Amino acid sequence: MEERNVICAGCGVTIQSEAKETLGYAPASALERDVIICQRCFRLTHYNEVQDVSLTDDDFLKILNGLGQKKALIVKVVDIFDFTGSWLPGLHRFVGGNDVMLVGNKVDLLPKSLNHNRLINWMKKSSKELGLKPIDVMLMSAEKGIGIEEVASKIDRLRKGQDVYVVGCTNVGKSTFINKVIKTFGGDTEQLITTSHFPGTTLDMIDIPLDDGRALYDTPGIINHHQMAHYIDKHELKVITPKKEIKPMVYQLNAGQTLFFGGLGRFDFVKGERTSFTCYRSNELHIHRTKQEKAEELYQNQIGELLTPPGPKSKDSLPPLVKHTFHIKDKKVDIVFSGLGWVTVNGINIQVDGYAPKGVNVTIRESII
Repeated sequence: MEERNVICAGCGVTIQSEAKETLGYAPASALERDVIICQRCFRLTHYNEVQDVSLTDDDFLKILNGLGQKKALIVKVVDIFDFTGSWLPGLHRFVGGNDVMLVGNKVDLLPKSLNHNRLINWMKKSSKELGLKPIDVMLMSAEKGIGIEEVASKIDRLRKGQDVYVVGCTNVGKSTFINKVIKTFGGDTEQLITTSHFPGTTLDMIDIPLDDGRALYDTPGIINHHQMAHYIDKHELKVITPKKEIKPMVYQLNAGQTLFFGGLGRFDFVKGERTSFTCYRSNELHIHRTKQEKAEELYQNQIGELLTPPGPKSKDSLPPLVKHTFHIKDKKVDIVFSGLGWVTVNGINIQVDGYAPKGVNVTIRESII
C-alpha cells in the first residue's frame, strides 16, 4: 500500500514525527486521530502561542513587490506604543496604486487621558512625513477586542470588493487581530489556527476566505532591524513590552541628572532650569536615577545586575550605548526610545541626551499627550 502524506489541518504543512524542532512535527500518538494538527498549531490553539516568521530583507522585498501587482486594499498595522519602531519603511514605494489603511494597535496601553482624535491626527501627520498617505487611520486593541468591529467594517467598505492584505512588523498584533475578526464574524475555530505563521513557511501568505469569494491575506511578520527586541531574550522582552495601561512616572530633575531605563536606555538632562520629565514605559521596567557624572561608572559596574534588562547573559551581546543629543527651545516634545517608550520634556532652552544600544533609534517628536 502506498504511503500518503498526512497534512496538518491547521496550517497545511506535511506532518512528520521524527524531528521535534522542525516544521510539521506531531508526536506519533497524534497520528491516530481523525483531525491531525501539528504541534505548533496545537500550542497555538491551547496555549495561545503565536510565532511570527523571521524573514530576510530579500524575502520581505519579494512580498512587497508582489503587493503592487495585485488590486487590493493594504491594511498596515502598527504598534502605537512603538510607532516608529514598528513602522515598515518604504511600503509606499511598493503598493502601486493600492489604497493603504493604517491601523494603530494596542491603544489600551496608552493612558486613558489621551485624546484619540489628537492621536489619529498625529498618526496622519507622521505617516505623511514618512512618505505614506493612508486612505484612513483607525485605532484598536486586538488583545482586548476594542474597535475590532469598527476596523473590520471599515476594511469591508474600503476594499470595494477586492482582496485585503494585512502587513506589519513582528509583534504588532496582526495574528491576534485576524483571530479576533474571525471570532467576531462567526468564523469556525478550526480556521483560527491558520492565522499564525510557522518558521519555514516563509512566504506562505495565509488566506481567510471572505463572503464574496475574495480573501483576507495575513502576510508574515517582518523584522525591523532597529527594534529593541533584537538585543534581548524572550523573558526580557516581556519586561519591556507593556501588558496593561502605562502608569506615567514624573521626575523633577536638575541639570546634571540621569535616568536609566534598566540597562537599555539612558536619559541625561544636560542643560536648563530644574524641570519635570514624564516617563512612559512598561510598568515592569525599572527606572534608576543618578548623577550624570557617575552614570558611566554605574553602567559599567551594574549592567545586568542593578540595571536590568539585559540580564547577566544577554548583556554580553548588547551593543554599546550610542548618544543622541536634542536641543529643545520651547515646545512640549517626546524623546522616543524605539521599543522602550518615551520621555515627555516640557521646558524652555533645554539640552538632553538620549542613549540606546547601537542600531536602536532615539528620535524626537511633538508630544502626543
